[in-house]
Amino acid sequence: MKKLHLLIVFLISSIMAFAGEGMWIPMLLQYNEKEMQEMGMRITADDIYSINHSSLKDAIVLFGGGCTGEIVSDYGLLLTNHHCGYDWIQKHSSVEHDYLTNGFWAMDRSQELPCPGLTVTILREMRDVTEKVTFNVNDDMEEKERQQLIDENMKKLIAEVEKTTDYKVSIKPYFLGNEYYLLLNEVFTDVRLVGCPPSNIGKFGGDTDNWVWPRHTGDFSVFRVYADKDGHPATYSADNVPYKPAKHLDVSLKGADEGDFAFVFGYPARTSEYLPAVAVDQEANVIDPIAVRLRGEILDIYNQYQEQDRKVRIQYASKHAGLGNGWKKWMGVTEGINHFHGVEKKRFYEESFQDWCYQSRQRYLYINLLKQFDEKYKALEPYKVAYTYLTNAGLNIEIFDFAGNFNKLSKFTADTPSEEVEQTIASLKKASAAFFKDYYQPIDEEVAKTMLREYLEHQSADFRPSFLNEIKDVDAYVEILFKKSMFASEEKVNDFLDNFKPKHLKKLQKDPALLAYQSMIDFYLDVVNPKMKPINDDLARMQRLYMKGQMLMEPEKRFSPDANFTLRVTYGKVEGFKPQDGKNYRHFTTLEGIMEKENPDIYDYVVEPRLKELYNNKDYGRYADKDGTMHVAFTASVHTTGGNSGSPILNADGQLLGLNFDRCWEGTMSDLIYDPDICRNISVDIRYVLFIMDKFAGAKHLVDEMTIVE
Repeated sequence: MKKLHLLIVFLISSIMAFAGEGMWIPMLLQYNEKEMQEMGMRITADDIYSINHSSLKDAIVLFGGGCTGEIVSDYGLLLTNHHCGYDWIQKHSSVEHDYLTNGFWAMDRSQELPCPGLTVTILREMRDVTEKVTFNVNDDMEEKERQQLIDENMKKLIAEVEKTTDYKVSIKPYFLGNEYYLLLNEVFTDVRLVGCPPSNIGKFGGDTDNWVWPRHTGDFSVFRVYADKDGHPATYSADNVPYKPAKHLDVSLKGADEGDFAFVFGYPARTSEYLPAVAVDQEANVIDPIAVRLRGEILDIYNQYQEQDRKVRIQYASKHAGLGNGWKKWMGVTEGINHFHGVEKKRFYEESFQDWCYQSRQRYLYINLLKQFDEKYKALEPYKVAYTYLTNAGLNIEIFDFAGNFNKLSKFTADTPSEEVEQTIASLKKASAAFFKDYYQPIDEEVAKTMLREYLEHQSADFRPSFLNEIKDVDAYVEILFKKSMFASEEKVNDFLDNFKPKHLKKLQKDPALLAYQSMIDFYLDVVNPKMKPINDDLARMQRLYMKGQMLMEPEKRFSPDANFTLRVTYGKVEGFKPQDGKNYRHFTTLEGIMEKENPDIYDYVVEPRLKELYNNKDYGRYADKDGTMHVAFTASVHTTGGNSGSPILNADGQLLGLNFDRCWEGTMSDLIYDPDICRNISVDIRYVLFIMDKFAGAKHLVDEMTIVE
């Protein structure tokens, strides 16, 4: 009976596959246009993506290497999430200028802060180059031969196109290597911080509310893109001018009502919607729980010290956010997959796929795929677990990770060219300054003791780095490590670098922190990778064939390729959800909810006095909803993932409604399996963003740059 029930649920879910699911290639959006317009969209696919005239794509950027942003003025003004700009806000912060705590607002362009290393990338054009990339390639080839030919074809094609353009040229695989698209991107390198709210607004709720609805986080920050006088990308210069985009987004003050059509335009990072059941089971019930446990123990240590010292809180703010984000998400993935019976539903689908394979001899390529998946993932598991411990336990000990920067230097000899030595020393001095600025040794010592104990308890001698097998007493080892290693002391590291001579290499080569790092890398290179790589290579080939087989089995179905950090459109409806019996969430939250959560004794729930004053006076300006309340965030059934942070969520007219910043915890398994009933993206309402800029921060000049639609 249970099996029949799950089968019915699976079939219903398949029928509803387009209700918010899918990450669609913008240049092919004409195939979705009819459906989008039937759902309420009032613009065309050509308005969203065009190479013949300006379109919405010209306002969407890849922000740095991991988020999305959108340009909202003719002067290169850019919005993204607070957590996307967090590293840059933190780098500009100090005890004297604590922008994390107090916020920052440039009241004119001379006050905008340069962000060296930050890039903004704008897609100019996509081209389908599948035939050229796969020329002379067939499925009967050995995988190594096949990939070599594909790489040669791509290299040749990129070289040909580079002769005709100044844009950055790349080719990305889609549908797990069944299709290929060439991307022409323009990369801007002069990006400056313009403003950010205090963390008590931009991170309100902290890790407690992360991945949770209801949400009351003003998750936004403001940057500006600069170019040379001709509008071209240029390195930072006082002579650079604000970038004038081909298109900027109009900003809507109309709000998001239940049932409204909405779409997200951005750079989703990674999804794996077409994995077999065995892979989903392994990820959700083996790998993720290990990472959650290890990261949780580290976060407990961070919390203990951050609560005691304001400087430490600033130093470890970005590290805490980075660890905490994955920690909470992976908990949700495990719970969501199991609650949704995701593995069972995958198995049901695989039964139908296997039946399809048996119906024709021409499908011989696919007949044994599912059995081989089970075998390969079983063989992969112990090494994947070993890798999880290596990255989440071993390399989260900061002294080891920092020492790794010196590994290249330790390999130098007396014959190494002096120029290379000088360049390496200069680079290490920068790395050292950045490391010690945000380093607190007591935290690292406690993390080291905790993670080494975890490693020794849960991984056998054959599945851990050799240095661990020599440890008899963890406390004693850690005490000696931090006493003898120069990497625990900024003074010792600087002295070593300032007075470096080749004869000093022996001292470096004997440093216990570097020896531990090298032991971990050797373990990966000699034990883990040699086992994982051939299995993963086989899995990549099998997954490509499985993807092709699924598309052949369901020729009438529109498949969307997994996310791969390229520009995508996703769409759905503004709506609340019912994650559990008795829980029925509406689609929006208000400023009143912030006041209800206020707790001056908990940092994540401190409410800024100015915000409280505005609330008490109901001084919302033109940013209040038609019901008179100040809306803060809203949910929609739009498929998003990591990388979509900062993406614009747009209304039926292509106007900005808000900034996507999260998903609900119950639906974080959407990277693997999408459930239209509970998978919701969370966005900060653009009206709250403008309210904070204008009424809270007094930065109305930024709002005045934008095109506001009331």
